[in-house]
Amino acid sequence: MKPNFQKEVLPHLLGVVLFYLIVVLYFSPMVFDGKIIFQGDILQWEGSARSVIDYREKTGEPALWASSMFGGMPAYFVSLEFPGDITNALISTLTLGLPHPINGLFLGMLAMYILLLSFGVRPVFSIAGAIAFSFNTYNLLSLEAGHNAKIWAVCLIPLILAGIHLAFERKRILGAALLALGLLLQLKFNHLQITYYTLIISVIYVVVRMVFDWKKEGIPGLSKTLGFLVLGAALAVGGNIGRLATALEYSPYSTRGNATLETKSAGLDRDYAFGWSNGIVESLTLIIPDFYGGGSTTPLPKDSASEQALRAQGIDAAQINGFVKGAPTYWGDQPFTGGPIYGSVILVFLAVLGIWAAPKESLITFGTIIVLSLMLSWGKNLAWFNYALFDILPGYNKFRAVSMALGMTLFAIPVLGMISLERLVRKGDLKPLYYAGGIVGGLTLILAVASGPFFRFEGAGDAGLPEWLATALKTDRKAMLSASAWKSFTFVALAVGMIYFYLKGKISDLILGAGLIALITIDVWTVNRQYLNNESFQGNPSRQFFAETPAEKSIADDQSYFRVLPLTEGLTSGARTAYRFNSLGGYHGAKLRRYQDLVENQLQSELEAFIAKAQEGNFDWENTGVMNMLNTKYLIAGSEANAVFENPLANGSAWIPAQVVPVSTNNEEIEVLGEINTKTQATLNTQEFDEIPAGAGQIALKSFSPNQMNYQASMTQGGLAVFSEIHYPKGWKATIDGKESQIVRVNYLLRGLEIPAGDHEVVFTFAPSSYYATKTPMVIFQYLILVTLISGVFFTYKENHANA
Repeated sequence: MKPNFQKEVLPHLLGVVLFYLIVVLYFSPMVFDGKIIFQGDILQWEGSARSVIDYREKTGEPALWASSMFGGMPAYFVSLEFPGDITNALISTLTLGLPHPINGLFLGMLAMYILLLSFGVRPVFSIAGAIAFSFNTYNLLSLEAGHNAKIWAVCLIPLILAGIHLAFERKRILGAALLALGLLLQLKFNHLQITYYTLIISVIYVVVRMVFDWKKEGIPGLSKTLGFLVLGAALAVGGNIGRLATALEYSPYSTRGNATLETKSAGLDRDYAFGWSNGIVESLTLIIPDFYGGGSTTPLPKDSASEQALRAQGIDAAQINGFVKGAPTYWGDQPFTGGPIYGSVILVFLAVLGIWAAPKESLITFGTIIVLSLMLSWGKNLAWFNYALFDILPGYNKFRAVSMALGMTLFAIPVLGMISLERLVRKGDLKPLYYAGGIVGGLTLILAVASGPFFRFEGAGDAGLPEWLATALKTDRKAMLSASAWKSFTFVALAVGMIYFYLKGKISDLILGAGLIALITIDVWTVNRQYLNNESFQGNPSRQFFAETPAEKSIADDQSYFRVLPLTEGLTSGARTAYRFNSLGGYHGAKLRRYQDLVENQLQSELEAFIAKAQEGNFDWENTGVMNMLNTKYLIAGSEANAVFENPLANGSAWIPAQVVPVSTNNEEIEVLGEINTKTQATLNTQEFDEIPAGAGQIALKSFSPNQMNYQASMTQGGLAVFSEIHYPKGWKATIDGKESQIVRVNYLLRGLEIPAGDHEVVFTFAPSSYYATKTPMVIFQYLILVTLISGVFFTYKENHANA
């Protein structure tokens, strides 16, 4: 039977076209002019990944070790590709060729549309909910910051839940296939924190559904459904087995894994993990975006109180203009923020409507997700709850920025809202409309006219401002809240009015849906434009950011093997230098734990002491033993050629110490490291490795690539050789004249090798089985997902038309 085009094809086609047009129009500078969003984190990633990408393009081989950051680390979370991987082709097909990363927003709308349709929401309402979900400020602010993987992971949540829901609706093959496809792509983007939140959402849905269905379906029916879901999840895991295997291998050795120093605990430090905790009252930005002043720096309107106060003080016009264009309007609890978390007050109103209108099952499921995610986002502001979860939940202490849980909130609100609207219009009951409209509309109205008595409008940075300016800023913050609340009230009132007229039979569902689409699009569009607009796009930000400086040019002619310490970036806050050189610093959320230990306990203090003396004209290279052992040949203190300083005492790529200093604990080793001469002495933990005698001789690096280092050793006396490379116990193998030899860890994090007397060829090769043993099975699983998806669509279509 042929599908009914007008009923079964046209609404969906129009929805897809609308989604595409919204993305294209909002990001027209990118689509039509080839411009790029200036994404700070992406530029840092480009710097860190440049050497890996260049090697892969030049040789066709994977660069599995990123030697350009932090002295070297696995490239698994930097840039990793697998031959035959079809996920990029899938993404390009599903997003109709839209450029990365805005294609994620399109797929997010498509995924939410599918989810809402699976819950029986009519297409025109599903379109409105999909737009609200994908174009919330959480996604757009993340896009501007460069958190592309996070956006993609969030935008795939609806597809994953659609698969789970369809499986419980007895469309088990299609459900398993959609779950597999969604999870396959989400795991590809390797944002484990969002995947963790996705698991929480899925568990809540499954538990509630089983409680409601167990009498109707019985144990056999539920077991069959769960079996298909397990199969779908297994296919997704299999389709990412290479990524997961390398991640699981690396995780224990990263800052997110086990502690190495005996005085530290596993996982992230609690204060670090909860640094970005959303304020409890700050959750009101879900209905009033400028409740807390917008972003940390926000332009003020013309003739604002601050501008008037500055003008009254006789401040220069240029200074006034500079201040009002980036005024410190934010007065919330977080250290800083790019903007509020907002996904249209209309959707919040519709979600509140669900208290009276939604099916009980949906209200419990998505209401629980909303409340729980808000509580998680409050972090240290709800310490009794979140600190307990941090200590108890498996793996939860590996994540930071708990405000990220608001991604769950902004997922659940549109789902509950549109399910509630669908149920309301079917029943035709006006009471829920009055209740929800009165609550949300009333709250926005109260805050619009009378917010002053309830809040102080004081920001953390106000203490550094003169009292007259701080007072003016408070007035502007109050005005922003009031104006934003009036706007939200207007949107709620218009939405209530349209639903009322529909229930009274004055307008059709098509007009109601089109009206809601227009209101929601205008709402989120205008708020997002305050933070991501045409000024956010540039011709080629990468070219400007990585433009070669005279300082870098003066080093570029040195073709030897060395590392650079960029004083302009610090040790952990920038990867620009890694674009051209092997850097001692870098930028990564999961660097090696031992390197972080070295920075905190030795390297940072050593660097500070060196700078203090250098400022007095004393370049004390003899007391930079840690920098020396990491083969730090150059320091860059600025962009000019005379800002480069060459270290004459760098230890080189490898050397033979005259003395081996035995230690028994990690704490002892890192303390001793600051006391020894790293050129003539080396530490060795004799509790982990057999004792190795000191040797004598020479060793030189002959060739190097990301995956292999070749040395020539001439030993007059057999013994320990030290290499200025980071020790990583998985995947690296060493051979001496072709015979494998044990790599030991020396100097807390460097590689060491016992070399016998005589002339020898020493080769280090990085060939982790976590990559090579999984790459072929991974691709096979991906094709199995495609087969399952095609089968699911076919059988579902056949079944639907057989029952028609």
